[in-house]
Amino acid sequence: MNPSSKRVIAELKELEKLTSDERGAQRVAWGPVWRKAREWFEGKLKNELALPMRQDGAGNLWATLHGDSERSIVIGSHLDSVPGGGWLDGCLGVLAGLEVLRVYAAKGQRPPVTLHIVDWADEEGARFGRSLTGSAASAGSLDPHKELAHLVDRAGVKLPDALRENGITLDGMRTARKYFDDLRAEAYLELHIEQGPVLQEMKRPVGVVLGTMGVERHQLKFIGQAAHSGAAPLHLRQDAFLAGARFALSAQELATKLSGKTPRTRVVATCGVVKVEPNFVTAVPGRTEISIDLRALDAGVLAKLLAGTKKASLAAAKEFKVKVEWSPILQITPRIFDETLTGFVRKAVKGVTGHAPEIPSGPLHDAAEMADIVPTAMVFAQSSPGISHTRIEDTPEPALDKSVRAFLATVEQTVEHLARKAEPRRKRAVVGRR
Repeated sequence: MNPSSKRVIAELKELEKLTSDERGAQRVAWGPVWRKAREWFEGKLKNELALPMRQDGAGNLWATLHGDSERSIVIGSHLDSVPGGGWLDGCLGVLAGLEVLRVYAAKGQRPPVTLHIVDWADEEGARFGRSLTGSAASAGSLDPHKELAHLVDRAGVKLPDALRENGITLDGMRTARKYFDDLRAEAYLELHIEQGPVLQEMKRPVGVVLGTMGVERHQLKFIGQAAHSGAAPLHLRQDAFLAGARFALSAQELATKLSGKTPRTRVVATCGVVKVEPNFVTAVPGRTEISIDLRALDAGVLAKLLAGTKKASLAAAKEFKVKVEWSPILQITPRIFDETLTGFVRKAVKGVTGHAPEIPSGPLHDAAEMADIVPTAMVFAQSSPGISHTRIEDTPEPALDKSVRAFLATVEQTVEHLARKAEPRRKRAVVGRR
């Protein structure tokens, strides 16, 4: 196993022991275990590399290894977890970033370009429901007062109060974009576990991420008429639940029809929440709320999927003599990653494993926010048994080894690429001084 991989895996296990219990990882953002994880990580950087860390206005934690050029690469992911999460989700990318700084610092000279590492704040949104908080603030896509001020956790704690406990204010979060702009970043790279079963099914340890899928998430209300289950004949019922059930099956059928044969063209449709009223055994349901989450990498396909599900909802409502109403919850455009950087990932993964399978990311990542403002690429490590957000999340150590090696090779190619771009500028500066 590569020495860098050994260090990363050992530190992942060290962090697991420090911040997990019998239920899994407990590094929920803004809480005490999360702060303990950050203190541990900050100690690594200070003690080994003498690199101070800085927290921006959104709570993102940064460290910098200065290079010969102000052109810079940002390497990031997140230490926070869902309650009862796995030992790899997010923290794999942060600790791989730490290893990148070690590797370049060990050379004994400044790297050709500047390297930044970031632990993004509250990627998961596990406590208050707003995911990608820190990276969205850095990308300038977050309106803190509009999106965060009203959020409350299950214990009744308001998000602004939790932020204040960590030295963060809603007004201060607006400064995160300027902080990022001042870094002069020209690339963002992230290593993450896949969190799904695709690479495992392919029997491939590492994958090239094409981008993150776009999302259309909506809430539907089917409104019929509640009635006594014994007294209401079947042909006279206005059963809102059956309309919702028909819709869910139709959405699944449509997604199956629109899905292509390759991971790049895969689409999904999920009805994850169903609420029925009056919700007792002797009542025909008069009202049903059902969620729909649609995802695709291709914006045109996503639009077609949304239009098809709306048509299916109207058909289901008509069939069961009910009405249907739609309310949007979340809309995110597909984020296709940078072609040049993805080419470096492809070359690195193939060089390490002999293959370079390409897949989209169904889950969102901080890279999705970064892709809007800076060239971005990701490396995926295989997940086994193909699930995440649970304590049984895992990746075989040989796959972790290969993913770290492929990520380091991707960073190396990116450094060389930016150094070549910076060279003409340095030459012009020398000529000008003469």
